[in-house]
Amino acid sequence: MAEETDQTAANEANICDDTTGEDEDDSTLLRRMEISIAEAEKRGGKNAVNMQETFTVYLVETRPTDAAEGHNQAPDSLWRRYSEFELLRNYLIVTYPFIVVPPLPEKRAEFVWHKLSADNMDPDFVERRRVGLENFLLRVASHPVLSNDRILYHFLTEEHGWKEVVYETGFQAKADSRLRALSATFRRVADRLYGVYKVHGNYGRVFSEWSAIEKEMGDGLQSAGHHMDAYAASIDDILEEEEHYADQLKEYLFYAEALRAVCRKHELTQFELEVASQDLISKKQQREELATGIVRTFSFKGMTNKLFGQEAPEQREARLKLLEELITEGEEAVKEKTLECDEHVERAWVDMQRFKEQKDKDLREALINYAVMQISMCKKGIQVWNNAKDCFLKM
Repeated sequence: MAEETDQTAANEANICDDTTGEDEDDSTLLRRMEISIAEAEKRGGKNAVNMQETFTVYLVETRPTDAAEGHNQAPDSLWRRYSEFELLRNYLIVTYPFIVVPPLPEKRAEFVWHKLSADNMDPDFVERRRVGLENFLLRVASHPVLSNDRILYHFLTEEHGWKEVVYETGFQAKADSRLRALSATFRRVADRLYGVYKVHGNYGRVFSEWSAIEKEMGDGLQSAGHHMDAYAASIDDILEEEEHYADQLKEYLFYAEALRAVCRKHELTQFELEVASQDLISKKQQREELATGIVRTFSFKGMTNKLFGQEAPEQREARLKLLEELITEGEEAVKEKTLECDEHVERAWVDMQRFKEQKDKDLREALINYAVMQISMCKKGIQVWNNAKDCFLKM
């Protein structure tokens, strides 16, 4: 428990360092409130179709920072399911299209050694997901914009009724269709590593059986087999450490979807601006043709006038008046879309720069630690084979 508390404090400190600007730091929710996910609990119940299901809930604890410094006030707590975290993140993505919203940890086990049991209630997996969910809350609560959203505050402080508040915002009607992408690169590397280690277990069995046949070399083969068995068994401990770095890397792989969502919103706004501009140009051209009587492009109305004569002055004046009104509305629409597009680019650029600094810092640390771990693994592998070689030389 002490280790988990230290890790949580370290995570919070790192996230606070990632926010840019002293004033922005002071305004974030994380400066005013301690946030943690204290534990996870397995529960059972009935789902929407009245079928029995088993699920995990997470205890979210919050406490004002001033109370934490001056008094031993007990934290407020409430239970949340993973699906509620998903709802919160989907709301943030739709409501803040210019912001790179932090990702959630994976909902299901993705590694081959987890799929062997296919148990998403595995305590180790649940613990990793608890840490990932806590990290998500800390990142959102440290963001200068997201941390001040009232829905986030409801999520952290109101156990009942917060979903209704979310749906009342109508965010689902504004939600863009999203493609979820998961990179399989890291999983393939880890799965391959898992296979390599287990091959050494096969070597151990071969040497053991061989030692029963070759009596004179029996001791050497048996010792070599023992080294191979020990090396194959060590993969379990290594994978636990590897998964820690995998979670850090996958978090930024998941961030790719958030970045695409920000870019897609810009593309949509730019398209709407182009449509409004083209419509305004068309209306102005119609006004010019109606005022001068010169038709520069083919139109059904122009052909009708040539066949049946020009329309009456009163009709022309009415059409000119209507076109003027439409042009005024079109100019306002173009102005509004231009401002919306410029604002989105400006605010998205600021947040992407903040995200880039955070990403560079986190990934640099994670990749250095991962490289150190790989070097240690290679040294251990070399030592195992040197020990096996010594066994062979003694035969």
